[in-house]
Amino acid sequence: AAQGATPLFTPLFPPLSTRRQNAGRGALPRRLTPSRLSRRTFPLALDLGSGRGHIARHLSREVIEKLVRVDIAENVFKGTVESEIPTVSVVADEEFLPFKEDTFDLVVSSLSLHWVNDLPKAFREIHQVLKPDGVFIGAMFGGDTLYELRCSLQLAELEREGGFSPHVSPFVAVSDLGHLLSRAGFNTLTVDTDEIQVNYPGLFELMEDLQGMGESNCSWNRKPLLHRDTMLAAAAIYQEMYGNSDGSVPATFQIFYMIGWKFHESQAKPAQRGSATVSLGDLAKIDKLLHQK
Repeated sequence: AAQGATPLFTPLFPPLSTRRQNAGRGALPRRLTPSRLSRRTFPLALDLGSGRGHIARHLSREVIEKLVRVDIAENVFKGTVESEIPTVSVVADEEFLPFKEDTFDLVVSSLSLHWVNDLPKAFREIHQVLKPDGVFIGAMFGGDTLYELRCSLQLAELEREGGFSPHVSPFVAVSDLGHLLSRAGFNTLTVDTDEIQVNYPGLFELMEDLQGMGESNCSWNRKPLLHRDTMLAAAAIYQEMYGNSDGSVPATFQIFYMIGWKFHESQAKPAQRGSATVSLGDLAKIDKLLHQK
């Protein structure tokens, strides 16, 4: 790095120290466990962006008979978490899945899709490899992720350098997520949102933690360096605007949870327009009608 400048690492994963990273990455997959969705068994499932296998550790052979784990980084398979399910590991890109159409009964993905360059294409690939009546269950970071860090860096750079460039990768908005899934062919959609907030001593501790995870800004137009004065100003702004009473600073992560099904004739269908036999206005009378019975 040039003298007087600090390499900028833009964090994208939750702010967990390296020694706590595995536990943190394993917390969200518990919410994605298919057994919470239905009692059916999935003969063949795909874990997209599997990492070390944090989802697999929460699955059982009663739910999934065989699991295929896919990640673009080959090294993550060297330290995989043990699972009782027969597992196959494949190095592949989410945008170019090397599987035939109608292959999997289930596709799951936990906190990896924010790295995808072409998210609509990735959703189409997922839809294509699913069998009819197959389901996709996923979680990804939302647009309000790390907003405190983003705002602090922008204000500091404006003050010290007279302009700013993006230092946090762009995230999808919840208003767009349902539309993207629908365009990819999914139906019976469910999208939910949650926020996780973790406190840190300061900006530098947050960025050091996230840097240790190997995460960096994926935008090609990013500015690779920030001057030390700008970083110090950003830390002060972070503390002043968002600091807690105990001196710590919060880091917010917005998580989108999504469920989408591939069409099959056996799935429930909405009734035809005008076929209703009860008016919504009668709902106010339901207590009276039940009392009469």
